[in-house]
Amino acid sequence: MYRIAIAAVASFTLAACGGNSADADGDGEITMEEAAAKSADMVRPQPGQYRTTVEFVDVSMPDAPQQVQDMMRGMFDRGPQTHEYCLTKEEADKGFEEMARQAQDNSSDCTFEKFDAAGGRIDAIMNCNAAGQGAARMTMTGTASETASEMTMTMDAEGPNGQTMKMTMKSSQERIGDCDA
Repeated sequence: MYRIAIAAVASFTLAACGGNSADADGDGEITMEEAAAKSADMVRPQPGQYRTTVEFVDVSMPDAPQQVQDMMRGMFDRGPQTHEYCLTKEEADKGFEEMARQAQDNSSDCTFEKFDAAGGRIDAIMNCNAAGQGAARMTMTGTASETASEMTMTMDAEGPNGQTMKMTMKSSQERIGDCDA
């Protein structure tokens, strides 16, 4: 479930302006493909060097053994985690559609309950079922532009043995310059 959470944050951190009617077939679920198609209306991120910061705000695992709870809380003790990467022109041109495809691995089945992206804001609810790992409901809100984004994500997950977890993370990305040659 943790892997799904990180993938979801990565998928949306640079999503920006677009419309809010992503359920193209009107079936009440917004598939990754429908969200990706809606991304054609979104502002594309600029190519360049980016710095990403991910901060774990809160975690609750009431059904987990104390050792597992301590390990998860240890992530908070490390403080915000940052890394830098180069977003090439080719990757930027692919935008959200490619990020959505990369975020969903073969063992996860994710759909959106809600996917609104307009005026530089995103408000989405994604539901995922991972084979043998359980289910998760992720609420994501944030803002984005061509060069920066901020996202807050809260994940409520239930494992295959009925164990529950609630985790809140914040992420931000900012373009810090051109990529090194």
